[in-house]
Amino acid sequence: MHARQMISTHPHTHSNTNDVLIRCIEACFDCEQSCIACADACLGEEMVEQLTRCIRLNLDCADVCRTAGSLATRRTGSNGTTLRAVLEACGLACRACGDECDRHAQRHQHCAVCAQACRECGRLCQEAAQSIEALSS
Repeated sequence: MHARQMISTHPHTHSNTNDVLIRCIEACFDCEQSCIACADACLGEEMVEQLTRCIRLNLDCADVCRTAGSLATRRTGSNGTTLRAVLEACGLACRACGDECDRHAQRHQHCAVCAQACRECGRLCQEAAQSIEALSS
């Protein structure tokens, strides 16, 4: 990804970047893709009716990850309070989706991959939220 390169060239960053936030942005977009792919793979499974909750949580998580990644990418007129709230919400969505995917991971490899992406993204969202708080205090 080019997140670090793009953000470091923004005139408002003065080449100073928040590395935790940049890793979070990349994880959010990676998790979004993983969740979309997992939902689609779940739809292809023979036991799709047993995966309804997983599909819904995948799609919810993908939407929240996209939003968090987009807000974290914007540097002009940043709203730290809103960004922290969205990152915390993303962490919660990732935890719920990851837990549900874990329930199906033994049987469906796509759920195992998705659970891993969710855990990583959730962890980085929490770290990034704390780094935003520290920067704006």
